[in-house]
Amino acid sequence: MSERVAIGRVGKPHGLDGSFYVERPSTDARWWKVGARFLAGGEQAEVVGSRRAQGRPVIKLDRPVPRGTQLEVHRAELPPTDEDEYYAFQLLGLEVVEENGRALGTVADVLPGVANDVLQVGADVLLPMVEDCIRSVDLDARRIVVAEGFAL
Repeated sequence: MSERVAIGRVGKPHGLDGSFYVERPSTDARWWKVGARFLAGGEQAEVVGSRRAQGRPVIKLDRPVPRGTQLEVHRAELPPTDEDEYYAFQLLGLEVVEENGRALGTVADVLPGVANDVLQVGADVLLPMVEDCIRSVDLDARRIVVAEGFAL
């Protein structure tokens, strides 16, 4: 597993001063505040301007970075999660099976939802991250067990 974790990506420009929208931003607002430091394209960068537009973070870094550049932090910089909470990157690639043993595939993505996040399993299975659906997550065994009836 990589020692770096993506917290966003440089999106389309916003204004003429070098600011840009952050695509797929982390919900941890501390990364988007003036003075925050992280890696942009593998090199240290600092946020020198910050605001929100259309509900998304718009930031300016201390140096120009091309659109599409990955914004990352070292895994050790992330705060620990509470019990039964996981970072999205921890779930990617985990095997998903129903309680009856039927294999559904592996987690391809974790999509943010309005009420809850959604696991994308393979190309066409979407599972809500709610207690009624997710029975257990075992990071060591790299396996998620879900209730029957959610994957049609």
